[in-house]
Formats: sequence, structure tokens, C-alpha cells
Amino acid sequence: MVESNEKSPAIVFDLGGVLIDWNPRHLYRKLLDGEQAVEEFLLKIGFTEWNHEQDKGRPFDEAVVELSAKFPEYRELIEAYDLRYAESLAGPIQPTVEIFQQLKHAGHPLYALSNWNGDKFRMVRRQFPFLDAFQAIVISGEVGLAKPDPRIFDVLLEKIHREAGDCLFIDDAEANIATALRMGFETIHFKSPEQLRDALRGMGLIL
Repeated sequence: MVESNEKSPAIVFDLGGVLIDWNPRHLYRKLLDGEQAVEEFLLKIGFTEWNHEQDKGRPFDEAVVELSAKFPEYRELIEAYDLRYAESLAGPIQPTVEIFQQLKHAGHPLYALSNWNGDKFRMVRRQFPFLDAFQAIVISGEVGLAKPDPRIFDVLLEKIHREAGDCLFIDDAEANIATALRMGFETIHFKSPEQLRDALRGMGLIL
């Protein structure tokens, strides 16, 4: 592997949905009967908003108690997300990991900025050895801020000693991309590994 070239743009990856296949549906498809039932459940309990608070650092035990009090009929399903969290992960998104490894081999400085509860991230991190190749990782639950809040981007920039204009940010969430663009980051709105590879080739970052 070649040495990192600090004159290269700092390439900042999101994790879930880009490099790691995280989705609560992986778990709830095992517990509910059919896609419609899964979607109705997630929508009714306000899963996205609820989980965002864990991403900002709220402990899971507190979160489960609070939501179960609001939806006692779903208590077991809500608890399952905490107790069976690992089942919401289907493994690495291998084609993207291969792109990541190609960028690493080319010497580009690589960082991660991810919305993830700190306890859950530490619990599953060893399942993904490629994470050790990042020069730094900022996890929302460990800093008490979550994307698309611009303050977590400031935390990243301070940590890696870069300006936003020196960074390429890759994320699958449109809101996060919008914040990064407003702050001066170059961005790629991730849709697929193939689309990402084409975009990086267009920028001259990989062959």
C-alpha cells in the first residue's frame, strides 16, 4: 500500500447504506408478516425520528422504555431492535468496500462520518475489519451530534485539520449531502457502488 498523500482531497465516507448494509427491515422482516406490515410498523412508531435520538447519543434502554410506554402493543418489537440489533446489519456492501480499498491503495486520505449510536457501533465494529483502514472515524453518538446538523461536520473538520473545500463527502442521505454542499464540501450523493465508481473516475480519483 502506498503512503497517504495529504495533498489529495480528504475523502469522507458515510457508513450505513454506503459501506455497511444497515437497515432495521432486515430484522423486522423476521418478526412481521410481509413488507406492508414492516413499513406500517416503522411508520406508526416513528422509527426514523426515534432512532435519530439514539444516533445523537440517547441510551437504548432509555429509548426503549420511552417508546414502549407510548406504544405498549409493540413493546416486544421495540425491544427487539435493542436486543437483536446485530440482525439489522446484513454485512459489508462489498462492491463499495472494494472501491474504498482501491482509494486507500492509491494513497488518498480516508475518513468516516456516520450517524450511529456509540454503544451499538462499538458492539459491531469488529465485524468490519476494513474500518481500521480509516485515518479517523467520527461517530455521532460519541460526539452528541448527528447529521445533517452542520456542527458534526465542524467536529470532523477540526479532527482531521482540513477545510470543507478540501474534502469530498459521500453519503446516501440527501439531507446530509445538502448540509455538506452548503458548507463547501464537494459531494457525491451515493446511489450505488457503480454510480460511485463512475463519479470517482470522473474526478480522476480512481482508474
